Amino acid sequence: MGLVVQKYGGSSVADAEGIKRVAKRIVEAKRNGNQVVVVVSAMGDTTDELIDLAEQVSPMPAGREFDMLLTAGERISMALLAMAIKNLGHEAQSFTGSQAGVITDSVHNKARIIDVTPGRIRTALDEGNIAIVAGFQGVSADKKDITTLGRGGSDTTAVALAAALDAEVCEIYTDVDGVFTADPRVVKKAKKIDWISFEDMLELAASGSKVLLHRCVEYARRYNIPIHVRSSFSGLQGTWVSSEPITQGDKKVEQAIISGVAHDTSEAKITVVGVPDKPGEAAAIFRTIADAAINIDMVVQNVSAASTGLTDISFTLPKTEGRKAIDALEKNRAGIGFDSLRYDDQIGKISLVGAGMKTNPGVTADFFTALSDAGVNIELISTSEIRISVVTRADEVPEAVRAVHTAFGLDSDTDEAVVYGGTGR
Repeated sequence: MGLVVQKYGGSSVADAEGIKRVAKRIVEAKRNGNQVVVVVSAMGDTTDELIDLAEQVSPMPAGREFDMLLTAGERISMALLAMAIKNLGHEAQSFTGSQAGVITDSVHNKARIIDVTPGRIRTALDEGNIAIVAGFQGVSADKKDITTLGRGGSDTTAVALAAALDAEVCEIYTDVDGVFTADPRVVKKAKKIDWISFEDMLELAASGSKVLLHRCVEYARRYNIPIHVRSSFSGLQGTWVSSEPITQGDKKVEQAIISGVAHDTSEAKITVVGVPDKPGEAAAIFRTIADAAINIDMVVQNVSAASTGLTDISFTLPKTEGRKAIDALEKNRAGIGFDSLRYDDQIGKISLVGAGMKTNPGVTADFFTALSDAGVNIELISTSEIRISVVTRADEVPEAVRAVHTAFGLDSDTDEAVVYGGTGR
């Protein structure tokens, strides 16, 4: 008997019919002889609705109470799903994140998992039950407060439980048939990827691919947990994310030179203008940002002006953290010594990802040629061994993604990509 962890996103359990459809799939896995643990997100747009409600009551809700509110969505889903499974003749028990043993740090709204002690889950499985766990939440190790894991938290919950329970696979069910070479909402001819390495998936996730989140893939790679991304709306094979290629028939699936094109329009750019070009200035800027618990993405420093000895430093960060970053820098303006700050939230990032880049000359040239031919102006550039990212205007992103996708021969011969639930997640 194998142990399988399944995760279902909000679009998969958006309504009563969706919950009943998911329950049938879970029961089928149980009948196939597996022990089954299910992690579930809040129904549809429930989390967004709760956020809107909180903002109507308080413009800056306290982190502890905000987390307490947001976790209600997953508790509703898990209870309803357990009821649906019982109606199909199988026993199911639902557990909150804290009951499931998901232990986190004490950072509200974006806590990190530091341990998983799934004693109650093991007991439920040993008794022959299906265990249903509320995703996206845990309990802090020090104060025992309810915490939430931030965007993509349910995916991370599923992989963490799979690692703690030594599961054979973690199945991530969503409303697309797997990981595609681009967002199927933007590129209709995007192709489904049969297998992708943890490394390439990490780069795609970090660059804006919404099917899997970076923290989830990072956790899976650390504990070598294979992930199978597939749709809850179809019975098709999805995308395998693992350290080693999968085998189809009698041959292994090879990884392509280019895995895909990702984009992200959720970031903003801050430029610190007039920074003294001397040791320690960049450190002071980014220490200020780090102390505010803000993650940054791309960083570019201009060449200093010979006449003034001053330079500009630009970096990107989530739009949601923009105001906090500006306030933190302004408070430390005297200590850093810059002239002014510029904020721009109308940017987008396009990234080309593929392990084959490092052994195939010309990839960079082809990438920039495709952007140039599409009339796309580049503002920032960042690279790694297997990724090239650029920042441009947000309204240029869709055309840029399609141009790069076509230039690298990633287009499907047919309209293969289907978004069943309308969100791609």
